[in-house]
Amino acid sequence: MQHTTDTILMVRPVNFRMNEQTAVNNYYQTAMKGVLPETVNAKAQLEFDNFVEKLRAIGVHVIVINDNKKLDTPDSIFPNNWISFHENGTVGLYPMFAENRRFERREDVFDVLEENGFVINDVLDYTSAEEEGLFLEGTGSLLLDRINGKAYCALSARADEDLFIEFCEDFDYFPVVFTAYQTVDGARKPIYHTNVMMCLAETFSVICLESIDDKKERKQVLQHLKESGKEVIAITESQVEHFAGNMLQVRGTNDELFLVMSSSAYQSLTETQINTITKHCKIVHSSLDTIEACGGGSARCMMAEIFLPQA
Repeated sequence: MQHTTDTILMVRPVNFRMNEQTAVNNYYQTAMKGVLPETVNAKAQLEFDNFVEKLRAIGVHVIVINDNKKLDTPDSIFPNNWISFHENGTVGLYPMFAENRRFERREDVFDVLEENGFVINDVLDYTSAEEEGLFLEGTGSLLLDRINGKAYCALSARADEDLFIEFCEDFDYFPVVFTAYQTVDGARKPIYHTNVMMCLAETFSVICLESIDDKKERKQVLQHLKESGKEVIAITESQVEHFAGNMLQVRGTNDELFLVMSSSAYQSLTETQINTITKHCKIVHSSLDTIEACGGGSARCMMAEIFLPQA
């Protein structure tokens, strides 16, 4: 069992823009006024291509799938919300809050993976929960500690507790449940995805503890991280706004570990935080300004980790 992978799936956008359906509870999105949609999409494509190039340069295998122009899928660049891949050959499919995000689920992705030599043994499909208005948006909502068998989930409109428990029973994870908040116009509101305020790496965790308002919950999360041998690197709510929680650890050439993030996230970190991270692994960052502004997501959201067995 490995916590990190050297192979990821990414979806290149064709109609990227600010998704009005997700903006209702993703407070990190901003409209780029006075910028044509084609310009926004072209900028996002450039950021995407540069990012893929940087990942491949460190030895990460990136399988790129092009989005389908016929579908209205402005958030297709964030595939980790609708699909997850596991070492036993199981694929998870997840119920999505925004109706236009449901079109991102594509069966041809399975064909591409099998063409690349991966084995799919089973599909666990939670998408029928959409009919009941219940959602669990993949590894946006779930943070999986694959080595220690723990799953962390910050509850929100996009992360239902019962569905999370069902996932943990199906995949044999111990559930760690809490709620994380951000301040929006003076009010505390749930952060839409766990992976915006928290990152789990092999030997450390980057987490915004101050966003967990309930002291018991905060203490419980800390206890689980420390029990699992993770060094805790605390970030601030202001750093979360620069996507410093939205990071992913990957394996490159010769199994070398890297923490991947956006340049905005990197620039928000203090020297002490950077030094602490680089004790564990190297950092790779890439400019994702347009994707972050319009999409309200960052580097982690763009990468769906592939842990499937090879044929």
